[in-house]
Amino acid sequence: MKGYVYILRDEKGKFYIGSTTDIKRRLRQHSNKHTATTNRMKNPQPVLIQEYPSLEIARKIERKIKKLKRRDYIEKMIQDGYIKVSL
Repeated sequence: MKGYVYILRDEKGKFYIGSTTDIKRRLRQHSNKHTATTNRMKNPQPVLIQEYPSLEIARKIERKIKKLKRRDYIEKMIQDGYIKVSL
């Protein structure tokens, strides 16, 4: 089953990074305030979505991005339009 890593950004410039197997369902959950973290965000919108061969790989990529804790790196990925992280 394919996996996706996605990045949301709100009106204040705050980011949320997540992974899922069903991107449409997950984005709908975020817009319906289903997730506690994005519930506190002001109008979060997807700015980058990338597909991976499996959810396992997508989750590994998600964790690596979160461990970086570097806003400039996330902004560069969004600008380039792809996530470049080595496993």
